[in-house]
Amino acid sequence: MGRKVTVATCALNQWALDFEGNLQRILKSESGAAGALWLGPGLPVAGYGCWDHYYESDTLLHSFQVLAALLESPVTQDIICDVGMPVMHRNVRYNCRVIFLNRKILLIRPKMALANEGNYRELRWFTPWSRSRHTEEYLLPRMIQDLTKQASPWVRLSLFSGNSGPGGAGTLWDPGSGSPHIDMGLDGVEIITNASGSHHVLRKANTRVDLVTMATSKNGGIYLLANQKGCDGDRLYYDGCAMIAMNGSVFAQGSQFSLDDVEVLTATLDLEDVRSYRAEISSRNLAASRASPYPRVKVDFALSCHEDLLAPVSEPIEWKYHSPEEEISLGPACWLWDFLRRSQQGGFLLPLSGGVDSAATACLVYSMCCQVCKSVRSGNQEVLADVRTIVNQISYTPQDPRDLCGRILTTCYMASKNSSQETCTRARELAQQIGSHHISLNIDPAVKAVTGIFSLVTGKSPLFTAHGGSSRENLALQNVQARIRMVLAYLFAQLSLWSRGIRGGLLVLGSANVDESLLGYLTKYDCSSADINPIGGISKTDLRAFVQFCIERFQLTALQSIVSAPATAELEPLADGQVSQTDEEDMGMTYAELSVYGKLRKVAKMGPYSMFCKLLGMWRHVCTPRQVADKVKWFFTKHSMNRHKMTTLTPAYHAENYSPEDNRFDLRPFLYNTSWPWQFRCIENQVLQLERAAPQSLDGVD
Repeated sequence: MGRKVTVATCALNQWALDFEGNLQRILKSESGAAGALWLGPGLPVAGYGCWDHYYESDTLLHSFQVLAALLESPVTQDIICDVGMPVMHRNVRYNCRVIFLNRKILLIRPKMALANEGNYRELRWFTPWSRSRHTEEYLLPRMIQDLTKQASPWVRLSLFSGNSGPGGAGTLWDPGSGSPHIDMGLDGVEIITNASGSHHVLRKANTRVDLVTMATSKNGGIYLLANQKGCDGDRLYYDGCAMIAMNGSVFAQGSQFSLDDVEVLTATLDLEDVRSYRAEISSRNLAASRASPYPRVKVDFALSCHEDLLAPVSEPIEWKYHSPEEEISLGPACWLWDFLRRSQQGGFLLPLSGGVDSAATACLVYSMCCQVCKSVRSGNQEVLADVRTIVNQISYTPQDPRDLCGRILTTCYMASKNSSQETCTRARELAQQIGSHHISLNIDPAVKAVTGIFSLVTGKSPLFTAHGGSSRENLALQNVQARIRMVLAYLFAQLSLWSRGIRGGLLVLGSANVDESLLGYLTKYDCSSADINPIGGISKTDLRAFVQFCIERFQLTALQSIVSAPATAELEPLADGQVSQTDEEDMGMTYAELSVYGKLRKVAKMGPYSMFCKLLGMWRHVCTPRQVADKVKWFFTKHSMNRHKMTTLTPAYHAENYSPEDNRFDLRPFLYNTSWPWQFRCIENQVLQLERAAPQSLDGVD
């Protein structure tokens, strides 16, 4: 005898504190839920990224007002709804799931394991519910009492499992961010709901899918994952991937990147498949026989919705993954779109240098335009309305990404006497191929004016090293060029549309990659200072692979000469018309080495000495201990010397776990003793000991 149930989960593009918009998106997703159980993502009522706004009583008040609107809506009738919001109980704030049915609140369930690592700070605003298998009563606000007309104004505050009416349905459970699905599964729970607020990191989707499938393969059961999607107001992009799984297999997959604000997944599954799957796992059944029971909330509602034995059930599917290059082309592009439409600006301005980083940023805007055109062709009216607002043309319908790119992206090549003709040509050709409105200008008059003021005041004229100047003069002259480019970028962002008779302003895009930020290989307040930076969390290695991907995917042949050229800032004088300055020579290390340092420093939590010890083994075939020591010392010296630059880093798309972003992710001092005397002495002692022990084997080759 089958027990078929239809369940629904979703991915919602919520926006912090946008209570009106958040409500409408929740209602839209529930109207698309054909089943008797609907699950929303983490904290969709207020928006996950409210941060310190969670302290405000307004956030609590407006969350309950939205809950009242959800209870009152006919859309939610005959659906068990599971929605997240902040709730205060005994003057303590909890991150809660509110579960309701037919204008009656069944349960308020606080989160027990709060996310508090990396970009997450849930313990800053919420307290975890620490009493497992314990329930308390919660007095509903008067506005909810008046609406629900419940006999008792008190609602249990803790765990929820539902008991169906006639026909028998499974039990429900929300594991929060911990892993109580094992204990709950042993107690007979058959449907697990996980309301998530999980952001995108390159190559993370595999981990997410594996966690869900492994959870149900070991213990059986149906697993619903809902997730936030889009940019809800800061550096993170929540990448959807809502899914429905059962017994180790995936039955419904949501998109990881899309411009749809609402995506609903449904599946019809048979609870008898869960029961028969569990029946043959003897070790699981032995443990279940000894499991302590959880309290239940009795619900007179039959979750089983298909008594027809011939009603079809959903079939397992294979999860389709994006390559890292596809992730880069889609994630930051969707993030840019959310930022553009929600900031109500007229487009972007990008300083286009002819190098890989700015070219990759231009490609991301072009990829965004491709996604917008694709979404409009598929009938997305919200995207069409947003495009028309951005370009200020109520009848415009984007069809060609190049045409749209020309309307919303202005690229600007800012030449100086130190610029080569090759980079100018590469920038112009790329702009032509993506269709951007391109400007070329020369900054030499502004540089001359600024340095002239200094000479007038001091009577001194700084010179480049190539012309006999000191390293301090050389660096100052490079920085003047870089900072003037930033000033001009903002000037043109504010007035270039005005000069063309178009209303609005432009967002300035930065293009410093994660490796350069880590080392501080950028000028403070140069073109790395912008409104947002879509590549600030992406490594140089991945960016080169992405540019190569764009050559094939978008037929942007101008990128071939860009990706093959050496990276250069072009801030020092040319030698016989050719570039004499390269990034890796300036940095004193390769980008590949820099990525290794970044991952060991942040992900592996290594300081100078432990990094040296680790690299001794990793690089034993190519470097002597002395060479490894010198490389590690140089990296930490430069990193600590330039750490202050991270305090003003442009808000960037978070894509790598070794990001040096100082705002919330990588919290460290910005005033260091850059000589690291104790740490470097430990390294030096170890090198001397190794050299004395086996001098003949330290030639760099085993």
